[in-house]
Amino acid sequence: MTDHTFSLKQRDTLLAMVMVLPAVLYIVFLLGIPIVLALVYSLNDVTTGSPVMRFIGIENFTALLDTPDFLRAIRNTFVITLCTLIGVLILGTIQAELLARPTRAKWLIRFLILLPWTAPASLSALAWLWMLDSTFSPVDWILRGMGLLGHPGALFGDFDNTFWLGRSGYALFSIILVNVWRLLPLGTVIILAGLNGVPRDILEQTEIDGAGYFRRMFDVILPMLIPVFGVTILFTFVFVFTDIVTVFILTRGGPANATQVLPTLAFFTGVQGGSLGRGAATALFLLPVLAAVSILILALIRRREI
Repeated sequence: MTDHTFSLKQRDTLLAMVMVLPAVLYIVFLLGIPIVLALVYSLNDVTTGSPVMRFIGIENFTALLDTPDFLRAIRNTFVITLCTLIGVLILGTIQAELLARPTRAKWLIRFLILLPWTAPASLSALAWLWMLDSTFSPVDWILRGMGLLGHPGALFGDFDNTFWLGRSGYALFSIILVNVWRLLPLGTVIILAGLNGVPRDILEQTEIDGAGYFRRMFDVILPMLIPVFGVTILFTFVFVFTDIVTVFILTRGGPANATQVLPTLAFFTGVQGGSLGRGAATALFLLPVLAAVSILILALIRRREI
């Protein structure tokens, strides 16, 4: 009986190991090995034109800290990420609250909201590249029709076109806008799931007590959604902080590196520039920030749930 029970436990353990093995292999081959290679490259003087590596320690990192483009890329990365976070949280909460109400054709509305998330990131960025084109932008056409562009004293200037991607401030705003548009569906779905999980009896009790809409929302519902907001912040932060597609397709870091972020700078330096060591060092600056933010948010979520 003991041997039979032990064999069953062995089979359960073997089954568990087999089920977990694909995830372990995925982490090792697609995450572990590249991180180790990046660490090795960052400590060496290695280029695409030479197979020889020369150990230089932390010189790549110290050289980056003296580079204005790298410091600007750090600032742009945090600005874009934080602005996108704020936009997704505010607009996602509003959309989720509206979708939680009983309305007709709710399934169609949810489908339309989810479209930006289901579309490939590169395809979405190409569509926005056309909409923000310096010559044929339909956004500029609408602004001219509304009298906001193309004449002296207009809100967006007296030029016929805004040049969204050719002016540093507008280009940075355009990238934030596209990121919010792409990640808003994900944030909305996460917050909507949290809203649907709020106990009905608590909401009914607040109505019996005479609490108005805003008091019920800000004093009852939103505090209960703090763990859900934490999950939304974590996903949005990771996606935006490591994203290369939007900046690469829309501006390629321009104009004059005004929209350069860490992922694109690492690509241009390491792959196109051929300096693998310097590019790997640039990319590794993402790792401690992502780890610290992830640990902090998960700890806050766990503490809030307890």
